[in-house]
Amino acid sequence: MLITRRRLVKLAASAVVAKPHGVYSGATRALWERWVQSYVRSGRIVDEHQRSISHSEGQGYGLLLAQAHGDRDVFEQIERWTTNHLSVRDDSLMAWKWQPGAGNNIPDWHNATDGDLFRAWALLRAGRDSGWTKHTNAALRIARDIARLCLAPDPRAADEPLLLPGAEARHAEDRVLINPSYIMPRALRELGEAAGEPALVQAADHGETVLAELAATGFLPNWVDVTRAGFAKPLEHDFRWGYDALRIPLYLAWSNRTDHPAVRSAASLMSDGALPGHVVVEAAPQGEVLQASDRVGFTAIRRLIDCASLDASSARIGADYYSDTLLMLVDLAFREGGCNTPPQ
Repeated sequence: MLITRRRLVKLAASAVVAKPHGVYSGATRALWERWVQSYVRSGRIVDEHQRSISHSEGQGYGLLLAQAHGDRDVFEQIERWTTNHLSVRDDSLMAWKWQPGAGNNIPDWHNATDGDLFRAWALLRAGRDSGWTKHTNAALRIARDIARLCLAPDPRAADEPLLLPGAEARHAEDRVLINPSYIMPRALRELGEAAGEPALVQAADHGETVLAELAATGFLPNWVDVTRAGFAKPLEHDFRWGYDALRIPLYLAWSNRTDHPAVRSAASLMSDGALPGHVVVEAAPQGEVLQASDRVGFTAIRRLIDCASLDASSARIGADYYSDTLLMLVDLAFREGGCNTPPQ
């Protein structure tokens, strides 16, 4: 059953006041430098496990990490490469994928909303928190295009917006495809307020409602269809807990919502059936564990859920782009979100 707007406001009001964004040094700075050495090539973030492609998600994450660590040189390199290679659409959004080699480097011009969301948030933070103001207008343009192109009415409540996974993603009056891990409430709210786009703030509020509803089912999938009758298996994706959905508790904790039902649901999904020192990274709806991992970025999310201290300074960086990037984001979430104990 759809949670009411009144209940939604109550949930949002219970959030902890956001901590200010900072610039990090010491062991965290050393970790950042190892990440840059491993994955940044003249501003291009390289995902070696996916045939060394670059994607809008990685560029957005890289910008955010560079801003948070006060590395303006790397920040400008990443933004310059992103503008020169992914800004191929008629709007302010990015093509989601760039592949190396001769010929067509952009095999798919469609956007991925999470990449655009994190890029815009990083550009906004750069001007607001770091004094690097040259990209603020770009941040606002991207935010306005997300609001204009990447929202669709919830089939169960037409006045409540769902965040689409892309501007051209499948959606109709009675069925809308979403990726729950694209819902980053803090970024949506800050961009919505800065750009004068209340629909983005509303999408953050309603996104938390949708995540609570999914948690009530006992399962948090990578992809799901929202229909007039409720949730349904997506038409074009597997229905499973997996590498995308791992980010749901990360983004909620970062948004000061460690008390959110989806955070506890994620804790169960990550832990049930896992060997000691491992977390479940893929599972079927019936609870069957499909894959578990002890990689540091995945286990760090589990520690974030419990606000358990994390010594990230000795982590080995360079073996797995996604795990290593999640570790870096968890580090920020510890410092900026609702947990009181930052990594040592």
